[in-house]
Amino acid sequence: MLRNTIESWGTPAKLLHWIMAVLVLAQLALGWTAANWRLSPLKLELFVWHKSVGMLVLGLLLLRILWRLTNPTPAMPADAPAWERRAARVSHGLLYLLLIAMPVTGWIVNSAANIPFSIFWLIPLPAIVEPAEETADLAKWAHLVLFVALSAMLLVHMGAALRHHYVKRNDVLARMLPGGRKRA
Repeated sequence: MLRNTIESWGTPAKLLHWIMAVLVLAQLALGWTAANWRLSPLKLELFVWHKSVGMLVLGLLLLRILWRLTNPTPAMPADAPAWERRAARVSHGLLYLLLIAMPVTGWIVNSAANIPFSIFWLIPLPAIVEPAEETADLAKWAHLVLFVALSAMLLVHMGAALRHHYVKRNDVLARMLPGGRKRA
């Protein structure tokens, strides 16, 4: 199934979801490792990978938003209470905002620190702010706060998916899995 339906996610939506899930989890670990590594050529390589994957996540998120705007969103189970429907909409909105804010604040850090950068060593990324130490420091702090918020939201997202699957025993998780089908 290519396009989303009211019952299930289409293949592109599933593919974008799972590729981004792997990349975002890798990003959290890679960013934390790079920030805490001793100053060395490896630390610089880790940051190039972290920044490059961050820009890739931002690009994929924009594709995902475009897909979501042009496709129906599968309905929540009929027995889902109104608060749960609202919570799902709000939490997905927050995840999208955080997934935009993280690479943008990282880009601001890089620009404000006046560090030239090329995505995967190939595509030069222009500065989006003027060099300024105060701006770099503020953006670093924001990036860290967003890291904590994103980590918390991911735990909530995964917990909700597992709750739907194992406690509520509905198809919310199954229909996002590759080959996922509605539960009988």
